[in-house]
Amino acid sequence: MFGKRGMDSGDAGVPEFRPAAETPQQSEPPAPVETAVRVEQRPEPGTMTEAPPAPAKTVQAPPPAPAAKPAHKERGESYYDTKSQVFAALIDTIDLSQLANLDPDTAREEIRDIVNDIIAIKNFAMSISEQEGLLEDICNDVLGYGPLEPLLARDDIADIMVNGAKDIFIEVDGKVEETGIRFRDNQQLLNICQRIVSQVGRRVDESSPICDARLPDGSRVNVIAPPLAIDGAALTIRKFKKDKLTLDQLVKFGAISKEGADILQIIGRVRCNIVISGGTGSGKTTLLNCLTQYIDSDERIITCEDTAELQLKQPHVVRLETRPPNIEGEGEITMRDLVKNCLRMRPERIVVGEVRGPEVFDLLQAMNTGHDGSMGTIHSNSPRECLSRMESMIAMGGFSLPQKTVREIIVGSVDVVIQAQRLRDGSRRITEITEVIGMEGDVVITQDLVKYHMSGEDSSGKIIGKHVSTGIGRPKFWDRARYFGEDQRLAAALDAMETQED
Repeated sequence: MFGKRGMDSGDAGVPEFRPAAETPQQSEPPAPVETAVRVEQRPEPGTMTEAPPAPAKTVQAPPPAPAAKPAHKERGESYYDTKSQVFAALIDTIDLSQLANLDPDTAREEIRDIVNDIIAIKNFAMSISEQEGLLEDICNDVLGYGPLEPLLARDDIADIMVNGAKDIFIEVDGKVEETGIRFRDNQQLLNICQRIVSQVGRRVDESSPICDARLPDGSRVNVIAPPLAIDGAALTIRKFKKDKLTLDQLVKFGAISKEGADILQIIGRVRCNIVISGGTGSGKTTLLNCLTQYIDSDERIITCEDTAELQLKQPHVVRLETRPPNIEGEGEITMRDLVKNCLRMRPERIVVGEVRGPEVFDLLQAMNTGHDGSMGTIHSNSPRECLSRMESMIAMGGFSLPQKTVREIIVGSVDVVIQAQRLRDGSRRITEITEVIGMEGDVVITQDLVKYHMSGEDSSGKIIGKHVSTGIGRPKFWDRARYFGEDQRLAAALDAMETQED
């Protein structure tokens, strides 16, 4: 009978994570409500019009609601002790090799039946909600990602940061907050990390303690395990939203103005070579995904990434991913290997998820030899710094080229640098759209088309600002826009931004 109740409530793990919203309303409130009604009705049985409002006021402020969070903390240790005992008994009882041959629903049903039997035999004193939560947690431990499952199911979380078994933080709306969940111990955390990375053919252990991987939905995963991580494995997940963001949604969120979004659409459409610059967590990959939506469906696109994150919807896409060395230190495939190989695959556009080293030289060569419209991202704090970093990364590759020659290659390859930034209130903004014009002597000349001006902050601490035009009437890529029939729309967007600024 209890097995059916457990199966009907597929989100049993969620009430455990947010007890204030679920547990009090299911078990405790009904009794106080009935008592309040009887107490108010007995003294004055004849006044039917005055009796109903009194219990309504009593019901609106139930005492159990504020006490929910402390109750969760008080039962924490005993709950996890019970869970450890049930889990140990389950492992002794069940045949994991046969369980792996079952489909997920059947396997989950088998685990639930066994766990129910264990709870009954050991006579654990647990409420219905605790039993349901325990069932769901153990199913997640055996079949899924353990305590991370309810966090991965939430679409409002941008990052999950696990600092050992007992400290799990999340980022929501640009702010980091601590959660009330934890792993059973550091070994369970390491097992979950190994389960995640093994899905993409990688491993994490003492001999290879650092690993980049991805979840099936494309979310990026980084693991650093002991002995490098002293307090237990450190796991970081950059979650992807289920619904891919578009430029229209970025406009809605205030990341860019409508006219600025029009300019970005045109830049992506007319095959400008684009470098997206920004710091960690500034939204570079999200913006790159948005710009790839304006690539024509008949173009052949090849993507190169350390961890496959891009979500291109075009029909003709080849996705490539780097490979770390094996346990003998052999078999590594670097980003530079992938970019060089791209040139032999007849690409029309090359998209590099993140440029970190000497592969920037091969990307620039590709941009400069007929692969217009190629894109990539670089960690830097401004467009000028982005260009300087490209010089530095070329030098890191051992290329003994004169500085002027390197800058000429950059100027001849990159058309636009788009700067993304995460502001102090947690919001993400596109702060600059900058063109690379040319060179005067040994100096690279750039011009800003759009800038984000901050004017202050509101009462809630949110930054107020707007995107403004710098007054450039005809950008360098004007002729390219006219070739693709986008010149009128480009002029209208620039004029609209100037009018708004006036």
